[in-house]
Amino acid sequence: MNREHIAMAPPFRDFSAAIVVVLVALPLCLGIALSSNAPLTSGLVSGIVGGIVVGLLSGSHTSISGPSAGYTAVVATQIAILGSFEAFLAALFIAGIIQLFFGIIRAGIIAEFVPTSVINGLLGAIGVILILKQVPHVFGHDIDPEGDMAFYQPDNQNTFSELLLVLNDFQVGATIVGILSVVILIIWERTKWLKKSPFPAPLVVVAAGIALGMLFKALNGALAIEPTHMVQIPDSGSLSDLKQYLISPDWAQLNQPSIYSSALMIALVTSLEALLNLEAVDKIDPLKRKSPPNRELVAQGFGNMMCGLFGGLPVTSVIVRSSVNINAGGRSRWVAIIHGLLLVCAIAIMASWVNQIPLACLAAILLVTGFNLVNPKDMLRMWRQGPYQFVPFIVTLVAIVFTDLLIGTILGLLASITFILYSNFRRPVRRILERHAGGDLLRVELASQMSFFNRAGLMNALRDVPDGGSVLIDASNTVYIDPDIQEMIRMFRDEIAPLHNIRVSTSGFQDHYTIDNQTQFVDYVTKDLQERLNPHQILEILQDGNERFRTGNQLRRNLGRQIEATKLGQHPLAIILSCIDSRTPSELVFDMGLGDIFSVRIAGNIIGRKVMGSLEFGCAVAGAKLILVMGHTSCGAVTAAVRNACGLDASDIASTCEHLGFVAGEITRSMTPAICREFIDGDDISRQATIDAVARNNVKRVVSDLVDQSSTLRALLKQGKIAIVGGMYDVSSGKIEIITVDPAGSDL
Repeated sequence: MNREHIAMAPPFRDFSAAIVVVLVALPLCLGIALSSNAPLTSGLVSGIVGGIVVGLLSGSHTSISGPSAGYTAVVATQIAILGSFEAFLAALFIAGIIQLFFGIIRAGIIAEFVPTSVINGLLGAIGVILILKQVPHVFGHDIDPEGDMAFYQPDNQNTFSELLLVLNDFQVGATIVGILSVVILIIWERTKWLKKSPFPAPLVVVAAGIALGMLFKALNGALAIEPTHMVQIPDSGSLSDLKQYLISPDWAQLNQPSIYSSALMIALVTSLEALLNLEAVDKIDPLKRKSPPNRELVAQGFGNMMCGLFGGLPVTSVIVRSSVNINAGGRSRWVAIIHGLLLVCAIAIMASWVNQIPLACLAAILLVTGFNLVNPKDMLRMWRQGPYQFVPFIVTLVAIVFTDLLIGTILGLLASITFILYSNFRRPVRRILERHAGGDLLRVELASQMSFFNRAGLMNALRDVPDGGSVLIDASNTVYIDPDIQEMIRMFRDEIAPLHNIRVSTSGFQDHYTIDNQTQFVDYVTKDLQERLNPHQILEILQDGNERFRTGNQLRRNLGRQIEATKLGQHPLAIILSCIDSRTPSELVFDMGLGDIFSVRIAGNIIGRKVMGSLEFGCAVAGAKLILVMGHTSCGAVTAAVRNACGLDASDIASTCEHLGFVAGEITRSMTPAICREFIDGDDISRQATIDAVARNNVKRVVSDLVDQSSTLRALLKQGKIAIVGGMYDVSSGKIEIITVDPAGSDL
């Protein structure tokens, strides 16, 4: 479905979802107002403003705004502090202006810092609360008003004790409606053709609830559902009578300082809840769209200004209504707008009909919504991700259930921050032992934030540097270093390290850290190093480099520094005679830097006069002490030579490429008479094995020919100054295998 189309035109599914949302929102608006010690109509005003005003301005496609149960205690407290609801409205208007300012300065970015584990905990907690709070209403136990999500209730019970009271106080008719509603919702969800029908299950449940309520009333028996178990909204009679419900703010209170402190409190609470709920709603949006948080703050700011002017409660994005919207099939912001308009109609001209809806069927809708939010798979996934994810998740969930959304979220954030601090305390730095050609180097990578929590861990890392060793303190990824840490690094470099003959290098430190970047270790091949190493040690260096390449642990090199260091000369350790294949670049395969090796590349890694001259120059003049002939698996040159020699190509390879015949001819010298028979008779797997066998034979032959055909190399071999070995590079694994020994018998 085209997303732009969703945003521009309200399909029938959005309209039906809006009906479901408004039916759920009505009792919630009234219950939240009651829990906030505010006029009942203030909750309805907030629902209307949250739907129409915020719905028009918000960038969210699925979020529904209105009064929230999460801040009822805050609202009740502020009304008591200010002395009247009218004074509270003046503070609410100013709070809306503050929210506008938050949006303008792009304060919505704070939502990006809330961990996913906390958002998942929030969703799970809302689901648990809906289940626990709606069970009594499903059975017609309606002592606690809809919309009260707090653990401690106005009736002096709590969420759990209220469940026990249901055993002795339930209404039979309401219970039948509630249980039947749950059954309909479950069947509808699990039956494909019903789920795809244009009528959402919640709408069917409400219609069935009204019909059963009327039937039970007509029977006039024990099943009859009393008005106290029905939706009860004020009946204004007409649109013109709505004005009587509007309350104006007391502007005379603006000279009181408490108005402004209350406004700031309201703005902070509603903004934080809006951003948290927005993140949560985006997480359960089937289309996974991202809502702009700063635009949301602007929309909520305008909404709260309107609520302040017309007598409403603070509005914010509400996860309960939004979840109902998504479950009912709503996919665009039209749901919020239509739901606001329907709230007006419900109060003005349809109150008598709306008041026929049993609370039990609405409770069933919220109950099933709660089960959809509490996803056991998400809980199991968080558990498998370990304590760093699961503990903040479960802390958030439990804390919200026993307190409220804001307190629970803050506790979840504190749990997450505690793990971060603990992790930094235990592993403040990353220690990597690098084996450079010039010797071992301990690279100590600092964390992005280096505070006093990291002091002990960093000092332990520096103490691990052996006497006479080299250490590099790398701050390349660090954005903050505490002055205490800077002083400790300076003291180690200037006082402790010299006493132990430790060479301390520093890199990545910004100018304002007052720590100069300097390099005290050698990460390139010098003449002294070249002379000091023997062929065996050089081969080990190459094999270590290949292991780093294969495992993804390549050394970090300052290439700019290496360019500067090698501009006046080179002192390579080895010569790699390899194929031109694009998958076998020697410098990468062996994790070498500038000036470390000579690289000679030719198809099939064969030799001729020019190649031989290059190898002799590298060893006799430039001082390289090792020649490594490197063949590789799946070699194209070897494949072409074998196919041509076995008569499988349509045309002779020499006529296809003018000068390639020499290459193919050299490679065919490594073929045995049985090769063609094995190649022609074999399947794809055995043919590839034959190709690789020829490549191995070719490497061995080239190593032997180098000794036989070059008196220069032969003399250096006899003097023990060089070694010549062969190897095979596996293009699948990246591993090099040494397959020949030095033909001259040098100590390898």
